Amino acid sequence: MKLKYIIIGVIAIGFLGLAYYSFDSNKIDYSDFESARESLKTVQVIGKVDKTQNVSYDSDDNVLTFALIDELNTTEMITFNGPKPNNFDMAPMVVVKGRYEEGKFIAKDIMTKCPSKYEGDGNDVKKNNGEI
Repeated sequence: MKLKYIIIGVIAIGFLGLAYYSFDSNKIDYSDFESARESLKTVQVIGKVDKTQNVSYDSDDNVLTFALIDELNTTEMITFNGPKPNNFDMAPMVVVKGRYEEGKFIAKDIMTKCPSKYEGDGNDVKKNNGEI
């Protein structure tokens, strides 16, 4: 009977170890371009699109290329193979998930932050009875 509990315990510990390894290998950390260059892992970089440089989208090849300024004021060219996000041109901040490949940052995913014009300024609530 004790052998049965030992085997169940070893199997449970094995599953916990596998779950930890799976979670750890799939997490994506926020980074800046300098740290991302040194890392071999996929990272997330948050920044502003550099409007002074050319943003190009080739709809035939479905490739978006733009410059991104990270939180340390480092500018890097980003290449994204996929459709251009709808509010990309209006977004104040962009998060790119990707990694360096052959000296270039290749984004696998782009998330745009909503422009502030979509956020309420607090003046839209009437003072009488809290009606909107």
